[in-house]
Amino acid sequence: MGHSLHDMKTQSARTLRHRRLARVARLMLLLAVPHLAGAVEFAAPPKHAVAITDVTVVDVRQDRVSRPRTVIVDDGRITAIGGSDQVPAGAQRVDGHGKFLIPGLVDMHVHLFNLSSHRAPNDWTFPLYVANGVTAVREMHADAESMTQVVRWRKAFEAGELVAPRILAAGIAVDGKSPADAARDVDAAAAAGADFIKVFSEVPEPRWRAILEAARKRWLPVVGHAPAGLSLLASADGGQRSNEHLMQAYEACSTIEKQLLADRQGLEGDALNAKRDAQEVQALAAFDRDVCRRVARALAATGQAQVPTLVLANEDTLAAGGPPSADPRWRYLRADEHPRWETFLRGYTAQDAALAEQRWPVARKIVLEMHLARVPIMTGTDAPMPGVYPGFSVHEEMAMLVESGLSPKDALRAATLAPAKFLGMAGAAGSVEVGMRADLVLLDADPTRDIHNTRRISAVLLDGRLLRRADLDALLEGAAAKAAASH
Repeated sequence: MGHSLHDMKTQSARTLRHRRLARVARLMLLLAVPHLAGAVEFAAPPKHAVAITDVTVVDVRQDRVSRPRTVIVDDGRITAIGGSDQVPAGAQRVDGHGKFLIPGLVDMHVHLFNLSSHRAPNDWTFPLYVANGVTAVREMHADAESMTQVVRWRKAFEAGELVAPRILAAGIAVDGKSPADAARDVDAAAAAGADFIKVFSEVPEPRWRAILEAARKRWLPVVGHAPAGLSLLASADGGQRSNEHLMQAYEACSTIEKQLLADRQGLEGDALNAKRDAQEVQALAAFDRDVCRRVARALAATGQAQVPTLVLANEDTLAAGGPPSADPRWRYLRADEHPRWETFLRGYTAQDAALAEQRWPVARKIVLEMHLARVPIMTGTDAPMPGVYPGFSVHEEMAMLVESGLSPKDALRAATLAPAKFLGMAGAAGSVEVGMRADLVLLDADPTRDIHNTRRISAVLLDGRLLRRADLDALLEGAAAKAAASH
């Protein structure tokens, strides 16, 4: 298999095929562990000291690329970066000559649970994330019951029983039928162990403010969709820490924001969302770069981070590429995902296509203005929404950020250091430095010259556990085999 995960080329040589199948057999371990619900999981390789020699380090904090160094990892941490004379006895050696080391990638908007459909958790996505160098995620929609599963996954990860991305944070969505109900729901979410509170677009302003106040008392950040009845700046000034999918940004960057919001007054729930959707064409047509620039500067002063999920805004291209089953990644989807994606395509209309064509260039302009104003931008994908393949989509998101005008280094920071800073973890994660967690990705080419080189993965270190290219290929093959068995 070639170094590009996206190509998914099939090995034809019989000897190579036998080696690959043997690797799959070693990694696919049936763990009879009750807290993993009897699922087939991958056994993590043991922790050993690892020395990556003669490797070029991409420093996302200092915005530079180092000369070749030797990076030493031990017990899940980076212990030294220097000369080859520092290699401890017995360390696993990885030849980094001509290769580039970056921090593990982060997807800041994923869904590991299917609360509305009551389907099984999306743990089938774990090998896809890891094989793509996505070593951490933020789960955006849990509930009290699923938070217990998050705890189990975290414990299994720490014990080396589970190859999966770290779940850096998981939140519970709160709405409530009244401000008092909303405040009680925040208290319940805190008691269930939520790391943050999520809000959706349809929550009306009084309940949104009650949620923010209750969350402050619990020291919980509020993130999610900027409410459709408020301006983007009002959501940021009010204390919402992040905004997803550029919600309210199209309105804010238009010349008619006040009119659009006035037409939504008194609406809530589905009616509010329907009104907002009906106004989208107007908002896009009224985009104004000067207005957007002023809004971006004001937004930067609030500190609110943006997770644009451009790959989701561009998901409509899925309908233009023929049947989804033609994509070589289709075989990694669990069986119950196939009809969900196909149903999405059947409902796709010419009007949807026209709207997508209008939305995408405006989204890119908004992201660029926000970036230039120093608004924090973070990668997120909303995987596994139809057309959004877990793990793979992070690379697509970074490429779209570059298409929007960010540099490859900027896009890398959006997927590494920016999430770490947002989550208060920049002292432990998000960069290749001594003392940091050893969640790392070794690349065959320089990502600062071409962001597409993040897909050329040679190895991944997950909590200091080394997964070489053959191991990553085996993860993908195991995921495909498990998906096939689910049919």
